Amino acid sequence: MTLSIPNDFVSGQTIVAGDMNANFTAVETYVNTSPGMVARDIVNSKGDVLVASANDVVTRQGVGTNGQVLSADSSTTTGLAWVAAPTDATKMPLAGGTFTGPVTYQGASPILLTGATTGNGYEITLTVTDPTADRVITIPNAAGTLALVSDIPATVNGTADNIISNQVFS
Repeated sequence: MTLSIPNDFVSGQTIVAGDMNANFTAVETYVNTSPGMVARDIVNSKGDVLVASANDVVTRQGVGTNGQVLSADSSTTTGLAWVAAPTDATKMPLAGGTFTGPVTYQGASPILLTGATTGNGYEITLTVTDPTADRVITIPNAAGTLALVSDIPATVNGTADNIISNQVFS
């Protein structure tokens, strides 16, 4: 479509209001109906998106709510819909929660574990020394507390004999 202005004006010419209004009307019609031109009043909210709802038809897709993502949806007029952000079962939840299945962690050591409920300034750091072979550490299928080397007594029954030196307790 070509913009066609009905009235040309030259310097020094008296302009009649009706002729000027005809020019404004021609420009407005061109802007509102020409392919490739979009009237700015089609959007009215922060975050609105312009989408094609048909050939040469531009439609406003209103903004979604916080946390939503725009997703293809052929059942809607625009072919799009705001939906809850999908969760990825292959990723560890950032805000806590539960995930299942095997976990492989490949990244920098240490791994930092923070208290989930107390909100204090303390955390547990797991550090892995770069292994030189495959290593397996098994946590038994039992209730209890994992002991540290510092939990093993230096003496048993008043002697230095202990489980580390393969001695039998009496």
